[in-house]
Amino acid sequence: MNFDHKVIWITGASSGIGKSLAIELSKKSTKLILSSRNESKLNEVKKKCKNQENIKILPLDLEDYNSLINKTKEAIVLFGKIDVLFNNGGISQRSLAKDTTIAVDKKIMDINYLGTVALTKALLPYFIQQNSGVFVVTTSIVGKIGTPLRSSYAASKHALHGFFDSLRAEVYSNNIKVTLACPGFVQTNVSINALTGDGTPQNKMDNATNNGLTSVAFSKKLLKAVKKEKQEVYIGGFKEKLAVYVKRFFPKLLAKMIRKMAVT
Repeated sequence: MNFDHKVIWITGASSGIGKSLAIELSKKSTKLILSSRNESKLNEVKKKCKNQENIKILPLDLEDYNSLINKTKEAIVLFGKIDVLFNNGGISQRSLAKDTTIAVDKKIMDINYLGTVALTKALLPYFIQQNSGVFVVTTSIVGKIGTPLRSSYAASKHALHGFFDSLRAEVYSNNIKVTLACPGFVQTNVSINALTGDGTPQNKMDNATNNGLTSVAFSKKLLKAVKKEKQEVYIGGFKEKLAVYVKRFFPKLLAKMIRKMAVT
């Protein structure tokens, strides 16, 4: 996998990991399509990129997943093709399951799962027709391990693993690749924007998030993994990555460790 001369579409590109991916990829001979809900922030990101003449802005809302077929048609027209889709847009949660309304569960699932799947399905026929394409999906370590205060978020990320593992097998003969990227703690606004039980944002940074990898460091590691056509990659601190393997080989031990985590 080589990024040179590729047309790359990034969702969630207005901040955090998506912003860092855009800046890093703009240094290469690529063409970029940057998407999120916030057009003004997308334009700010574009100004921080190299080779701005090779960057287009396409606002979209993953929660409005019925609009994504038309958005995909618009995206293809911008440069005449698409080679890679970074499914990076999403929203997190900070609330106990007992305190979380079903409306919040639905909103998180609509954005993180259905929005991502709808965009992928909208682009999939085009990838099949050109007999090539790459889907990169930002899930989470929580997509492998459920933890307190993340029940809805973990559910949405677990669902992405199920969908994209199945899709990878289905489109193998069409030369379409799928990389699932599982971040640990990364220094972004994910915890600030995370929804609480009634749907309002948390509006504060978690200590663990604040002490995590920088989004720049994460993005560089992710691009290396995509270049190597990794099927799944865990990018984070030692403890976060270790937890994935502890669950695999010692699930009861991990369950005991998870129960001791702070829930306030």
